[in-house]
Amino acid sequence: MSERFNFRKYPAFKPVQMVNRTWPDKTITKAPLWCSVDLRDGNQALIEPMTPQQKLDLWDLLIKVGFKEIEIGFPSASSLDYDFCRKLIDEGRIPEDVTIQVLTQARPELIAKTFEALEGVRRAVVHLYNSTSTVQRDYVFGLDRQGIIKIAQEGAKMVADAAAQYPDTEWVFEYSPESFTGTELDFAVEVVDAVNAVWQPTPQSPVIVNLPATVEMSTPNVYADQIEWFCQHVQNRDSILVSVHTHNDRGCAVAASELAVLAGADRVEGTLFGNGERTGNMDILTMAMNMYSQGVDPMLDFEHMDEIIEVYKSATHLPVHPRHPYAGELVFTAFSGSHQDAIKKCLSRRDEDSIWEVAYLPIDPADIGRSYQEVIRINSQSGKGGIAYVLEQEYGYQLPRWLQIDFSPVVQKFAEESEKEVNPTTIKELFVSTYFPQERQYHLGDYKVNRTDGADSLSADLTTSTGAVHVEGTGNGVVAAFVNALETLTGSKIVVVEYSEHALSQSAEAEAVCYIQLNVDGERVCGVGQSEDIIQASLDGILRALSRSAVATKAAA
Repeated sequence: MSERFNFRKYPAFKPVQMVNRTWPDKTITKAPLWCSVDLRDGNQALIEPMTPQQKLDLWDLLIKVGFKEIEIGFPSASSLDYDFCRKLIDEGRIPEDVTIQVLTQARPELIAKTFEALEGVRRAVVHLYNSTSTVQRDYVFGLDRQGIIKIAQEGAKMVADAAAQYPDTEWVFEYSPESFTGTELDFAVEVVDAVNAVWQPTPQSPVIVNLPATVEMSTPNVYADQIEWFCQHVQNRDSILVSVHTHNDRGCAVAASELAVLAGADRVEGTLFGNGERTGNMDILTMAMNMYSQGVDPMLDFEHMDEIIEVYKSATHLPVHPRHPYAGELVFTAFSGSHQDAIKKCLSRRDEDSIWEVAYLPIDPADIGRSYQEVIRINSQSGKGGIAYVLEQEYGYQLPRWLQIDFSPVVQKFAEESEKEVNPTTIKELFVSTYFPQERQYHLGDYKVNRTDGADSLSADLTTSTGAVHVEGTGNGVVAAFVNALETLTGSKIVVVEYSEHALSQSAEAEAVCYIQLNVDGERVCGVGQSEDIIQASLDGILRALSRSAVATKAAA
């Protein structure tokens, strides 16, 4: 056995001794209370934290998705978080049915600044925490149990006293025994009871007790046991909303939160796509869509998945894995011939009003603005990869995977109809006829771009099948401004799903190639632009994609 890769230095996590656990016999029948922590926990884990505008874009998205509780930051520790909190309040950006949440440590100066940041808000959750685990007590704080309880109680009293100075706000208190999973269960209950002795919650005015898996240390069933044991032993359970906040160190954060809800949790904190420290937080999108796939209303709306992905990637600069549950680029794509055959047969026999029963597709892709795609391989050696290789080696086109998926059926269809070998010249001709057709709905004329205060505005002349038109738009970047202009022209919702560009050669006079995938009113279409000017290549690619959409077809009709 290797001395470096030594499993013996890791003790097994001790399970909870329970003989009366009830959660294994339960099912999830309704959504928990959701709290997004994207703007705080997710943001603090980014290499480049979000700018104020990116935070605002993500805030607007979270509101659109349907979150009613959103943790917006740590205003006492960050001037950016403080200013963002004030911006939401002073500009009236918080809907009546939405509650913001902020985090603070149990220190008087931080608590005072927290309440200062919240002055004038209608309703807010103030989230107080301190570490309680054996490791934190022994190695970080050097305190015994009573020392930790004293920190928690003094913090709770400071929060209550500060809230009393702002009587016009409806205050909700939240307490986390941080690193709950590494804390003895009897001590976790003792700390929470001590805090609630200060706050005095009632069933009409409950507190939130958050039990985080700050580090995921066990299998999800053990975490569920911890939650159920806590619920059975804590005082005044009817005056507590038990919340969970699971991290993904073992890759089981979603499962742990799901079992925690079975075990009695009322509320779940997490982030879109699981962004967060180390391996991330619990992915609310996955957990909510898991419920949706079981016929349970998740109380969150992910109908416009491509738009959600676009805003998320723009705000965080993080990718979404192509195999990510529900949202990944390839999750509704079948490569296997047997899978394709089964899906086709199920879809052909399905009554539109019947329940969803389709092999290999757990939900209807149309529910989230997507469609089923099949990738047919020309033969066992070629397929989309072989097509892409030929186009790159012979002509310099570096097709991204999503464009390979879009183009390969074109080559396959030709191969089947011609019953002959598809040579490189033919592949190039098919590529040009597909993505550079002479007949199309929109052609680009003159255009002008201006940038003011970091925002772009664009005006352009277009030639359409019905005549010349002038369009204008604004956005964060030239592409966004052009899309804004086209939305106004067509009346359609247009989202840039994918964008890729490269030069066809290394010379200074090299032409740029831009690959675009749009979602136009729920339909995904691809386009390609090519020009010596990268901006023109981008705009041409967008127009060619739009020309291939149903929107253009309807316009022409």
